[in-house]
Amino acid sequence: MTDSARPALRVLIVDDHTLLVEGLVNLLGSRGFDVVGTAQDGQEGVEQALCLQPDLVLMDIRMPRCDGLTATRLIKARQPDVKIVMLTTSAEDDDLFEAIKSGACGYLLKSTRGADFIEALHGLEECIPPFSPGLAARLLREFAHLSEAGGKSGAAEQGKKGEEKVRLSKRQTEVLQLVAAGLTYKEVGSRLALSDHTVRYHMSEIMNLLHMENRSQVIAYAGKLGLETKE
Repeated sequence: MTDSARPALRVLIVDDHTLLVEGLVNLLGSRGFDVVGTAQDGQEGVEQALCLQPDLVLMDIRMPRCDGLTATRLIKARQPDVKIVMLTTSAEDDDLFEAIKSGACGYLLKSTRGADFIEALHGLEECIPPFSPGLAARLLREFAHLSEAGGKSGAAEQGKKGEEKVRLSKRQTEVLQLVAAGLTYKEVGSRLALSDHTVRYHMSEIMNLLHMENRSQVIAYAGKLGLETKE
């Protein structure tokens, strides 16, 4: 399906900063997204999500009445298929980890450039959830730590699933290693002399090979393989 034929992604914005919301509505509308609604706190966001059935929820974290992390858990419990991307000023590890555990498929900082933000959302259409640069590396370290803490029982369980038998190509391993190190897709493409589209294709193929649903799970797998780079 071509871009012109693809249905517009239906977006709900949940944020208590009115000026930011107005800017997002204008930006997304001008780039072909369909903003179906806005909400000023997590509680209203849950209600709007149930009513409007959006494809994507852009969720702030710090909000009155109900914070974004709680709202994310409530929405995912009722609508497991909806994609939720945190859009926040918080780069704290606790917020990042809790967001992913709560069901968010991506985490973007409000300092993200407009063009990069739009590119990240288009990546969602290819099942490649977005993370701001550097955040993926933090997830990698956390998942690697959790994997080590799992001990032999965790290793045995992974063995039952046959994950050790998965064989990635040399190029796929290179892409996975750089993504796990926190590089953006543009940076990965520049490093490997590949187009953005090709990098996204490799990430999609990696997810399919590993039977994973989102980028955070791929990063977790990279942690188990010890693919974190030290530059």
